[in-house]
Amino acid sequence: MPALARMLITDEQFASCRNTVMDANPDMAEEMAGRIVEEGLKFVAACSRIPGVGLAPSRIVDEGWHALILHTALYANLCQRLGGTFVHHTPGYDPTNYDPPILDRTREKISALGWEADPQLWGPPSEETLVSVAAKCQHAPECTIVITPKPKPGGVV
Repeated sequence: MPALARMLITDEQFASCRNTVMDANPDMAEEMAGRIVEEGLKFVAACSRIPGVGLAPSRIVDEGWHALILHTALYANLCQRLGGTFVHHTPGYDPTNYDPPILDRTREKISALGWEADPQLWGPPSEETLVSVAAKCQHAPECTIVITPKPKPGGVV
């Protein structure tokens, strides 16, 4: 069993990201904010370590990803350590264009890394979610996150 995804960053960094989620969502419990950040870490790890596949976070997990991104030095270092490829955020919001295979594929890639995606936080967009978040991104097919591996010297991918 791999270490918890939250161990990808220090306890201090984790707490700071969790606080960022709570600042954006004042009524959110600390435990829930921590779960959201941990799922954000799993998402970034999947994007970094399994490039070339279109992935996207759920709306709830996107909130955790946003918190990581706002800690720019932490985030750049995390991406470098995970795979050397910066995982860029391509915002988009079109709840009518939700594509379930995106989240299915992302959860599968997280599982391939040895983690379980929190099923309560990886659901489809709906009016009745586990928790309401400030993030308004809903990544549809045209704004999935596809990481292209960096070319190796000599142009070999």
